[in-house]
Amino acid sequence: MPRRISALASSILTATLFISSASAVQITASERADLAPTGKLRIGINTGNILLTGKDLATGTPRGIVFDLARELEGQVGLPVEIVTFDSAGELAEGIKTGAWDVAFLGIEPERAEGIAFSPPYAEIVATYLVPAGSSIKTIADVDKEGVRIAISAKSAYDLVLTRSLKHAKLHRVPGAPGVPGVEGAYNLFASEKLEVLAALKPVLIEYTDKLPGSRVLDGSISTVYQAIGTPKDRDAGAKFLQRFVEEIKANGLVAKTITKNGARGLSVAPAQTLGFLMKEQGILHSLSLFN
Repeated sequence: MPRRISALASSILTATLFISSASAVQITASERADLAPTGKLRIGINTGNILLTGKDLATGTPRGIVFDLARELEGQVGLPVEIVTFDSAGELAEGIKTGAWDVAFLGIEPERAEGIAFSPPYAEIVATYLVPAGSSIKTIADVDKEGVRIAISAKSAYDLVLTRSLKHAKLHRVPGAPGVPGVEGAYNLFASEKLEVLAALKPVLIEYTDKLPGSRVLDGSISTVYQAIGTPKDRDAGAKFLQRFVEEIKANGLVAKTITKNGARGLSVAPAQTLGFLMKEQGILHSLSLFN
């Protein structure tokens, strides 16, 4: 169930933007109207992604990379903002069907791209597996075997990847819930039911090794999750602005600064102009002419 914040938290709203107005991306009136037809920009955020979002422990104020980037987007679009939060990436992606948001921060994925026009990615994160102490599973190739149970956050980008690729191992999906992101629920299931494998973003799995002595993060990756900004697919003018916005915040160092500021280990700035490659590589149906 989405939750709405009438504006970004006051401490975020009043903070100085990271970049100067001299490097702001120019937005046309038609692009602004396309992005936010109601005059208010509704930004969808998955608070279940604990690598990209969190809360200030002292104040409870939302914080994290996507809140920082949402603040910058607000400043450059120049419209009132409403933050719409979801407990999981799957719920956020489903929000496109009910018109719950105008733009959303989420991973690029072919199934999602059927209804969402994605910007180029601003960051990339490797997803892989964690196995418990004493596991006979040594490599990623060892996982897809009969009898192997994989705990995973339901409808995450890597869940969608594994749903297409696995032949023998079984996915045990855990949806997000208020106060319990899907990845935490998946970890709890993995630990309590002694499942063979936990799938998640590598930086998150590294943190979980501290909770499970002897557990191991497998080398390699099951996928690379490309984090981007999406808008409904019929909003071509708005999508063009988001493309320019993302390329600018990568080029001017804002994305790198937010990663450092928030201490996000294992998250990398995506290379410039990678969307065309991703569309072809992942088979995403999209009008590439938007980004030429």
